[in-house]
Amino acid sequence: MEAAARVIARRGVRGLRVEELAAEAGVSTALIYYHFKDRTGILRATLEFISDRAERYTTERETGAQPLDARGELEQTLLLELQDTAEVRENSAAWGELRASAVFDPELREDLARATLVWVQEVAELLGRVRPMGGAAALAGSAERLTALLEGLSVRWLSGSLPLAHARELMAGAIDAELQRLR
Repeated sequence: MEAAARVIARRGVRGLRVEELAAEAGVSTALIYYHFKDRTGILRATLEFISDRAERYTTERETGAQPLDARGELEQTLLLELQDTAEVRENSAAWGELRASAVFDPELREDLARATLVWVQEVAELLGRVRPMGGAAALAGSAERLTALLEGLSVRWLSGSLPLAHARELMAGAIDAELQRLR
């Protein structure tokens, strides 16, 4: 799955060739087809992999680190999507490529919509822990705006049109604005 994320991040979904994926993973194409059946299976599994990986790197805490309060957890979850590591760059680029391809692929669109909904719900839950009196619709709207902004900032940062530090500042400001809105 790491190889699939790398190939998609580098070449895009349209550029994904099973032969290249197999070579990147160091396995045979037959093994790829055995496990994933077809290209759609590869894309679905890759989407799940990058979602799981993002959850891991946005929620991991250093050993011995003090627990975060609800706001700190919200900020960490969103701001760690904007960090200059190979893993985050690859995940963000692959997510963007999958999202762009979903425009023309109804099967991928459904899978991506489900993954996006889960992400929005997770952020809404974090917002609700900070603002417990926020209504469900207001929390969902704030989560939708924050996740959409994060995707846009990520694309701009990855493409070099926005410095990482500024993207993080903009995201932090948006978190503040949404929390104010939920008061």
